[in-house]
Amino acid sequence: MNSLRYILALAFAVSTGSLGLCADRPNIFIAISDDVSFPHASAYGSKMVRTPAFDRVASNGVLFNNAFCPAPGCSPSRAAFLTGRHIWMIEEAGTHASYFPTKYRTFPEVLIPAGYFVGSTGKGWAPGNFQHNGRTENPAGKSYSNKKGYVNGFSEFLKNRPDDQPFCFWFGSSDAHRSYRKGSGLAKGMTLDQAEVPKFLPDDPEIRSDLLDYAFEVERFDDDCDQMLKMIEAAGELDNTLVIITSDNGMPFPRAKANCYESGVHMPLAVSWKNRIPAGRTLDDLVGFVDLTATIYEAANVESPQDFPVVGTSLMPELASKKDGIANPARNAVLCGRERHSSSRYHSLGYPQRAIRTADFLYIHNFRPERWPAGPSQKYDKVVFDKQGQMTSYELGKPHGGYHDIDGCPSLDFLIEHRDDPKFGKYLGWSVDRRPAEELFNIKTDPDCLHNLAGDPKFAGVQADHLGRLMAALKATGDARVVDGGDIWETYPRVSSVRWFEQPKWAQEDVSKVPELDWLKKRQPRK
Repeated sequence: MNSLRYILALAFAVSTGSLGLCADRPNIFIAISDDVSFPHASAYGSKMVRTPAFDRVASNGVLFNNAFCPAPGCSPSRAAFLTGRHIWMIEEAGTHASYFPTKYRTFPEVLIPAGYFVGSTGKGWAPGNFQHNGRTENPAGKSYSNKKGYVNGFSEFLKNRPDDQPFCFWFGSSDAHRSYRKGSGLAKGMTLDQAEVPKFLPDDPEIRSDLLDYAFEVERFDDDCDQMLKMIEAAGELDNTLVIITSDNGMPFPRAKANCYESGVHMPLAVSWKNRIPAGRTLDDLVGFVDLTATIYEAANVESPQDFPVVGTSLMPELASKKDGIANPARNAVLCGRERHSSSRYHSLGYPQRAIRTADFLYIHNFRPERWPAGPSQKYDKVVFDKQGQMTSYELGKPHGGYHDIDGCPSLDFLIEHRDDPKFGKYLGWSVDRRPAEELFNIKTDPDCLHNLAGDPKFAGVQADHLGRLMAALKATGDARVVDGGDIWETYPRVSSVRWFEQPKWAQEDVSKVPELDWLKKRQPRK
């Protein structure tokens, strides 16, 4: 039966012209963690984590120093990777916890008629409702879930794989997404002095312990990767497997995840394919996930969808070269952005950002600077609506009980508790205070993105250049934020939970700034 299914798939691929027959087409193994920032792998010199599997892939292939995710949130980041298109080019899939239009085909979907056996385990594209538009499988591939863990899911996938058929497998771990078991890092034997505290967080034992709990999760993901890679090796197929290990967005800490700062979008990335990629190299080229998508298509010798093609450029020339450092000087900029993350503001409005990262600078454009970047301090509790949809009763929650674009964690609790402390008070402001429309950071001298150079006359030329390059790219790719204001982003339904907030002053003064949201009216709680 398996052989017949393969023959039929092969025949279909040939008849449609979608299969470039190639005897050495590789298996494709993608391991993507949840919420891990660069440089948290021991291959980068981190002392906080030990990642032998990641390090092995890097030593067997290429370690990337400048890889960037499409968005600092899991759902849009994964959607952009799967389609090879920027988040502003895939409609609902480009925001968090919405839909995934079927017209945007993913590389797992395209590889099936090209003769690949496709599957996934763990977190594929999520959160969101992929079935709304008619899909029956997750856009990352048929799920091989197993109650005994991810590794057993991969084992089941391999057992079901037809003979002589290349595979494409997506391993989406939930590590290092919160919540964590508090103290798990210390319980494993880590010590507080191992924690690497970024400058946007205070150096305190409570913060260090939270970082070690995060490191524990990173190491657990790496251990799963190690077991899966050994299974491929035991089958004698690792040499002809394109291995990609990375993460979907930054670490779940204040001012990291859900922000276009370095710790939100700069990702670890290691790629190997022993039969094609010279080993032991490190590249500094700036690459994005849309480039990884293009790379997968070229490696598989399959054309990307013609109606909505990938916008990235394959990395195969750089990977197959013997170069270190900069392999392609043309790879000198990467784009990323975000819209709604959680339900964190009045009417669940988002915090729209677009960013361009070059070798030395990160420029961020905040399209709605009147909004709170992490959400306002307070939200409504115990909200009741009448049959006409009017709010009849509510209670305003406690101060600093909002900020829902920051994952709840001991680090956030610490910032709130010490907000009036002369030593630590500034840290909460860095994470939750309003930001100007333009931000510019010198990554070489300020990788933690704390010193905004926008408006500084010394950097006026750099600011103008990055703004011009960003806007030109957004216009060329049809971003609604620069084409018509971008209100359409707020109209895309959110399928996860919804919170309720006070109407902000800016909305009271100009109601035209609040778009009509039919989807939100349908989500109002019943009395």
